[in-house]
Amino acid sequence: MNKKKKLSQIHQKRIKAAKAKGSGKKKSTYISKAERAKLEESAETIEVESSAPITE
Repeated sequence: MNKKKKLSQIHQKRIKAAKAKGSGKKKSTYISKAERAKLEESAETIEVESSAPITE
């Protein structure tokens, strides 16, 4: 491999890494199965409470 090609590859690799670093996160944070169950349960209780008729 000649020097010019090698330098070009290094330069392209650094540009790609810089773009990836500045682009932000695409992947969301991991939520465990237990945590998802808690969130789902709390959402259901809120939904049930809000849909219940108010009796006075």
